[in-house]
Formats: sequence, structure tokens, C-alpha cells
Amino acid sequence: MPYVIPPVDGETATVRRVSTVSVPGVSGASRAGRRPLPAGMTEGLLLVGHGSRSPVSEAEMQSLGDLVAAALPDVAVDIGFLEMSDPPAGPVLDRLVAHGCRRVVVLPLMLLAAGHGKSDVPAVVLEGRQRHPRVDLVFGGPLGVVRELVGLLGDRVDEAGAHGLPLLVVARGTSDPDANAEAHRAARLVAEWTGAPSVHVAFTGVTWPLVPETLDVVRQLGLSRLGLAFWFLCNGRLVERARADVAAFVARTGTEVVDAGYLGPDPRVAALVAERYREALDGAAPVYSCDTCAYRAPFPGLEERVGQARGVGHSHLAVEHRHGHHH
Repeated sequence: MPYVIPPVDGETATVRRVSTVSVPGVSGASRAGRRPLPAGMTEGLLLVGHGSRSPVSEAEMQSLGDLVAAALPDVAVDIGFLEMSDPPAGPVLDRLVAHGCRRVVVLPLMLLAAGHGKSDVPAVVLEGRQRHPRVDLVFGGPLGVVRELVGLLGDRVDEAGAHGLPLLVVARGTSDPDANAEAHRAARLVAEWTGAPSVHVAFTGVTWPLVPETLDVVRQLGLSRLGLAFWFLCNGRLVERARADVAAFVARTGTEVVDAGYLGPDPRVAALVAERYREALDGAAPVYSCDTCAYRAPFPGLEERVGQARGVGHSHLAVEHRHGHHH
């Protein structure tokens, strides 16, 4: 269970924070970067995360992998990353095959279907098929904006004592308009779940509005109390940078902010990952909104993405990292 750091008494307003780092019952054995794989398994699951320079983020991703492995005891579960974190996704896929897996599902361990989920993770599958033509490699969908995750973050808000407060939801910014719109959808649903009278969305980078810009809107509205929630799977530098922006805002304005945290490694997230795994095996279509996808039809300013080859043009870091190159 998360715990609440109570506000500090004094003349200035405070930030109340919920921690989602500690997960009871999760082993730390896999956090050294090499997950132990049970012997004799022919079914595999490769979870592909974005990657982070934060050791906390890496540890939480590995904790989530532990929970997924517990939910799928007959599957060899491993984690690889697109950028910044080791091990890279490509070599991890090779390791699962070398371990004896004859079928491997590759899932983006991501909330939103942006360029990484639409281009870079599929490239892991396509390149893996070239290296392992006799292995069945199946691409699955990202987690998406679904009831399970909306309810989980909504519960975080309620547990923090922010039920009924105006809500600020912070998400990872992307260059994909459809993914940015999905972040707004997630924020609205969490606000409805928690009885918020209003909801405000901010992004940590790449797109608008950035966290300081949205906080300025909050200041202009004259809100005295505000709930804060992160549409993020795990902690990391982006979350902590946003928290620093919020802390500076609190110091300037005297607004009380109740920080409900992020989703974190949770059995409900692991259950959803297991569901995505089974959907991939059943041939279900990945969770994408194709009607407004910039890779499918021209979108102003992004016309070059239509029909773009998988893994091309989105992230050179992801291209290099999944091949095992380091920076």
C-alpha cells in the first residue's frame, strides 16, 4: 500500500506526496539486469520499456516484470529497453530464443501508443524475425487508456486525500498527436473517477502545455488546493522534474498540492500485461486508434510519417540501443 507523507505545518502551503516505489512481496533478485529464466519453457514474453537514466525507474520496471512473471508462471518473462537503460531489447529477445523459447510475444510496456510503440517496438519484432526465422515472434499492443489503469490512478488520488479536488494530470509528452490526445482522455477519466470539479493536463516535454505553463493557468484560476497525479508507469527523472516544478509553484503561490503519485508496479498493472499477452496469442489487434494516426493518414506537419517503415525516423537512440550499442 502507498503511504502519505503528511503536510508540514507552517505558513506556506505544502505538497503531500504518495510513494509508490515499495511493493510488498516483490523480489529484488532480478534487478541486477539479468532476469533468471526458468528452465524448460518454450513460451516467452519480452516486455519492452522506454528506458530511463533513473535507477529508481529501472528498479520499478524490474519489479513490474517480477509481478508479470508471477502472473504468467508458465512463460519466460524478460525485460528489455529502447533507450538509456540496459539491457537493450534486441539482445534480450535473442536471450529468450537461446533459452529455448519457440514463441515470444513482444509487448510495449508503455501507456500510450506513440512513436516508440508504433515504430520502434515493432522494429524489434521485425528484426528479430530476420535473426530467428524459425521462432514465432508476435507483436502485442501497449497498455492503453483502460478501466484498470484509470481505476488504479483514481484509487491513488483517493488514498492521498485528493478526492473531489481540482486535478492536475501530468503525462509524458510525445510528437504523436493521437497519443497526446489519449493522455487528455486518461486525465478526464481519472477526474471523473475521483469526482474532480475540473481537470488540467500538462506534459513533461516535447509537446504543449508543459508543466509550468499549466501551473500558470492554475494560478490564474485562483485554485487554493489541487490534486496531482502522474499518468506514468514508474518514477523517473521526468516525474521528479515535474515535482520540482510543482514545488516551486507551491513556494510562489501558497497553493496546497496533494501528490497522489503514479501507477507504479502493482498487481493490477501486471494483470493487464498478462491480458495483453493472451490477446496477442489470440490474434487480437493491438490497442491503437488508427483513424487519427499520423502513420496512416497525413497529419499537418507530420506528412512524412505516412507509410514510414517500422523503426525508421522516430528515434536514432532506439535504433542504436536495441542493437546493443551504448552511449
